[in-house]
Amino acid sequence: MQTPAKPTSHLRWALIVLAVVGFTALTMTPQIGGIAIDLESIARNWRNGAAKLAQMVHPNFAFLPRTALPMLETLQMAFVGAVLSAIVSVPLTLWAAQPTNPNRIGRVVTRTLINIMRSVPDLVYASILVAMVGVGALPGVITLFLFNLGIVVKLVSEAIDSADHSYMEAGRAAGGTQLQINHAMALPQNMPLFANQWLYTLELNVRVSAILGLVGAGGIGRLLEERRSFFAYDDVSIIILEILVVVVLVEMISNWLRKRLV
Repeated sequence: MQTPAKPTSHLRWALIVLAVVGFTALTMTPQIGGIAIDLESIARNWRNGAAKLAQMVHPNFAFLPRTALPMLETLQMAFVGAVLSAIVSVPLTLWAAQPTNPNRIGRVVTRTLINIMRSVPDLVYASILVAMVGVGALPGVITLFLFNLGIVVKLVSEAIDSADHSYMEAGRAAGGTQLQINHAMALPQNMPLFANQWLYTLELNVRVSAILGLVGAGGIGRLLEERRSFFAYDDVSIIILEILVVVVLVEMISNWLRKRLV
């Protein structure tokens, strides 16, 4: 007995591709409100980009010692932001998840605050905080704290919601309060989830903190913006290389810790 041939879906895929191409073309048409992509300008000014790239392929290694303190500040910002958010994220996550917080009003309030926090881009936080508290590392740390808090609470609370929690039923049957169950059962059970997300946010912080410096929030990004404004692209190149190396090293350390903690 032969199995029937698998029905082809060439027409469906052709329609999907056609729809995607058509929608892309519409969004690139300025006459109907699409974005304007000036290919003529790109062709006319390509020499500018080629000149900048030529400078960047010759990094100024003599500038490297000057980047040490700003890079150290970036790493400090990343670490402090991750630690502070790790501390605060635990109770907020337990309040945001249905199995660990049966109170619907409390969950809605917590999730609404987290969603509002996540909806604001990190550069907007940094720009406002620089105007409020001044240029330096403090606005960067606060921005990373808020950025990390939104990520950890959102991801871990959703993981708790989708997991099996039969152990919590046993705790309730034994007469435990929700606070006791969360402390003795839910928190130890979900600690690997927390640890995984904390390490993930630490990796993100190194990348994000380098960008925050562009608006005055301290760290290596501030030096990067300074050298770019002086058109010192050979210095910019060495800063970018240093950021790349540091990000890779932090990720390797994070993966090593994750294998032992998670």
